[in-house]
Order: sequence, then structure tokens, then C-alpha cells
Amino acid sequence: MRYPEPIFIAQTASTNSFLDSLCRQEALPDLTCVYTAFQSAGRGQRGNSWESANGKNLLFSFVVFPSFLEVHRQFRLSQLTALALQETLSAYTEGITIKWPNDIYWHDRKLCGTLIENDWTGTRVSRSISGSGVNLNQEQFVSDAPNPVSLYQITGKTYEAKAILLQVLERAAYYYQELKAGEEATIAKRYLERLYRREGLHPYQDAEGFFQARIVAVEPTGRLLLEDEHRRLRSYYFKEVTYLPEQP
Repeated sequence: MRYPEPIFIAQTASTNSFLDSLCRQEALPDLTCVYTAFQSAGRGQRGNSWESANGKNLLFSFVVFPSFLEVHRQFRLSQLTALALQETLSAYTEGITIKWPNDIYWHDRKLCGTLIENDWTGTRVSRSISGSGVNLNQEQFVSDAPNPVSLYQITGKTYEAKAILLQVLERAAYYYQELKAGEEATIAKRYLERLYRREGLHPYQDAEGFFQARIVAVEPTGRLLLEDEHRRLRSYYFKEVTYLPEQP
């Protein structure tokens, strides 16, 4: 599946907001993408901010118009973006996984975050804007974010943002075509296989307290299913459960 040439803007408040405005001005094709060297008001999930030094990282958003997709299946869009990022970044270093729902981790550190904003008409998703920040060349982080890391910090090499972006878009186009073709099971299977902490028991915390659990599944709605050390099934939507550091 082909995609348009990405649109570069030197600076913007938010690539998601810029692309939203562009969509309101004209009809755009699927996988129209904008990217920038600096965001003055980059956004993360649930209103969190995103730290990025000017010109150091890959900051981009792309849009699709998946009118074939029912609202209750919209998490597939999050999965395809996460897979595109995970597969692209895995070409440069080992240990890249997807931390549910859609962060990209290198071992226990955050390499990439994504904010997806969906609109719908009736029971169908009419538009989906996926915005990601990939830590490429940043040498140090000064915010109070607990565990950021850049590809430069991992490998000691610098990277050209557009080259990485084109690889991500190629993978996103592939998975979007798979989604249109009804290959949801393939997307779901690959996503589950590449999840952070996919194997074994790990520490978590919810409203009831601390517990150990293993990942069982992720439902099409995005709900995470865990099985705790007592074989009890627990289910969570985003922000209802916290990943805890492993005990030494």
C-alpha cells in the first residue's frame, strides 16, 4: 500500500493538532503524515507532556480514515502503530518490546510514546490520528519522567529522522492493509508476542494493592487480561493497573 510523501514542518505546537487542522481544511488520503523538529506543546496519553530537545528526535503524526472499522475494534489501530514502531526500531538494537497499550520499550526504559485520537460516526471509526515521539538522538533527559532512553544512548550512533519515519510508515501501511483485509488475528497475535513482560510473573499494582501476574491476552477493546499468582483472572483498561519495577 502506497502512502503520500510526509510533510515536514520546522516547528509546531503538536503534530496531532496540526494534522487535525489540515484534515478540516481539505480531504486527505490515508497515511498522510506530518513530522517536525520541535513541538512546543507535545502531548502524551492522558494529558502528559512529551520531552524532546529541538531537532534531536522523530516527532510525527499520520492519519487514516478507517470507516470499515467498528468502534469496539478501534484498538487495532493502536496495535498496528505499535507494531510498525517495534519492527522498525528492532532493526537497530535488540530488546525492543511494546508496553501495553502502545509505548515502545528498550528493556525497562521508554524509547517511544504514542497518542492516538479517534473520531467516529455512528458505530464506525471515521478518522484516526496517531502521533508518536521517538527518542532518536537526545543525549540526556532533564524532565522527571522516570525511565526515558534514546536510540543514541543505546547504540552510540546518530540517526536521520526522515529515514526512520519512512520505515515506520512502510510498516504502518502494511498493517493497515492487513486490517482492511480482515487479518485482525495476525495483528493481534504479533502484538501479543511482542509485549513487554510477555513471559512469566511480574509485579503490578491496582486499586486493591500489589500483586504478581502474567499476561494472558489483550482483548480487541484494548483491555489487558492478567492472571495473578493465585490463578485469578484480572482485567484492566488503560491507567487501571501500574507496572512496578522488578525487585532486585
